[in-house]
Amino acid sequence: MKRGLLAAFVAGVILVAGAVPRAQPARKRVLAWADVRNGYQHDSISHAVATIERLGRESGAYDTFIRTDSQLITKRPITFPAGTGIASGEQFNVRNLNDFDAIFFFGVREIDLSAEQRADLLSFVRDDGKGFVAAHSAATAFFSWPEFGKMLGGRFDEHPWNVIDGTVVVDDPTFPAMRHLPPRAVFHDELYQIKDFSRDNIHVLAHLDATKLDLTAPLVHRKDGDFPAAWSKSYGSGRVFYSILGHAAEDWDNPLLQQMYFQAIRWSLRQVE
Repeated sequence: MKRGLLAAFVAGVILVAGAVPRAQPARKRVLAWADVRNGYQHDSISHAVATIERLGRESGAYDTFIRTDSQLITKRPITFPAGTGIASGEQFNVRNLNDFDAIFFFGVREIDLSAEQRADLLSFVRDDGKGFVAAHSAATAFFSWPEFGKMLGGRFDEHPWNVIDGTVVVDDPTFPAMRHLPPRAVFHDELYQIKDFSRDNIHVLAHLDATKLDLTAPLVHRKDGDFPAAWSKSYGSGRVFYSILGHAAEDWDNPLLQQMYFQAIRWSLRQVE
């Protein structure tokens, strides 16, 4: 090899060897929050949060932190309380809401949150512009807290038909969580009736075909046949998604349901529009 070419080759090797790799953007973080201490735990919850974690890890879209308590629902440092034998005030959990980009919520009924925790949760979505994706029994949570219902967009109002085959009709096939669904799909699920919602405040993505439901069942309260199955909405600068689907563990093996929640999380993280 000629001297000039050899010098250029060596210089190139040195440059490559000494190059500093470009820093990769940090992966998004999702808190899978499933506090059911004060209510019925659906058998699907363990499998649901495990599925959400797997989908994020395998795709590289996000990392998931699973918690079955509500300790991390705060923006303040989490420290050891007095009387534990450790210096009071010493920080022992370095994560709180400030470390997450979205929440996947599969809780139920009344969850013990302080007034400060409630304010921090609302601020996480409304002010920080973070995501909140809620599944099935999430609509039964916090009936004593009106602002949570406002953030979510609707409330549980019984399941008049229990577990049946229900036909879900897609209203917005352009929405990321709906694009993979056929115009009509049958889900074997515990179908919820929803109350305290307004189509002026939520964007209904899919609804139940009322012609396939027994509207004479004793607990049917809606006479207009309007039964949303999934919706999205804004809450301040944040993004919220909810679906009634996901009652049983085997439901979370359905690729249609998996992709619906996975793409909803990606939408809430602003990874897709």
